[in-house]
Parts: sequence; C-alpha cells; structure tokens
Amino acid sequence: MRFALILAAPALVLAACAPVTPAPVASVQQGAAVEFVSFEELATMVDGGEVVLIDVRTPEEFAAGRLPGSLNAPLQTFDPQSIPMEDARETILYCGSSRRSAIAAEQLAAYLNRPVRHLEGGIQAWQDAGGEVIRSPE
Repeated sequence: MRFALILAAPALVLAACAPVTPAPVASVQQGAAVEFVSFEELATMVDGGEVVLIDVRTPEEFAAGRLPGSLNAPLQTFDPQSIPMEDARETILYCGSSRRSAIAAEQLAAYLNRPVRHLEGGIQAWQDAGGEVIRSPE
C-alpha cells in the first residue's frame, strides 16, 4: 500500500500544477455587445446618411469640435432611454479616444440587449484620418 502511494505521489503533484481551464461565464446580457467601427466604415455611413452619431463628451468638448450631424449626450448624464434609435439608421457613439464611448456603449447595449458600436480611436482618430470636424462659433 505504501509503495502505491509513493508511485502515485508524483502524479498528484503534477496534476496540481496543471493549468485549470475556467468554466465559461454566462453573460448577463447575451445579446449585448460593444464593438468598434472604423473611420473608413463610419465615413462611408456618414456620407450615405446611414448613421445617427452620438457624442458622449462634455458640452464644451462638443462645441470645440464634433462630427457632422452628431448629437450630444454627455457620459456624465448618459441615459440609454434618451438615445435616438431608428430602424433605417444605426446609432453609433464616439468620444475623444473611445474610452468614454465604450462605457456609454456598454450601457446602451445592456439597455437594448443588442450590440452597439462606437468609433475606434474616437474623434482623435477621425481627425487624424482627415475626417471633417464641425466647430461651434465662439
């Protein structure tokens, strides 16, 4: 018996070191996902009138420069129920770099229980790629 335990001991030690694969975690909102949209795809959608743009930056940032036709819904007061959703046009969120828009997109996706997209790199990437920016008069 003692001999069997001695032979089994290395196998038990190796088993304890084996990587453990975690069980899959079920998503609370299975249909809710947040995805990026590239500058190129969004520019095509804007040109075709296929998008409702929501800027989640502050009103001051919005006034300093925004994508053409966008609406302002600051993250500080973001309410998914107030975001316009249309059958014919996709609602896409953006911010300065895509950090705040990711947070808002998560909230909107959870509310809608469906995927929501936001601009990869935010307005900074839009400007860097040569996209048009509208500024409010001072």
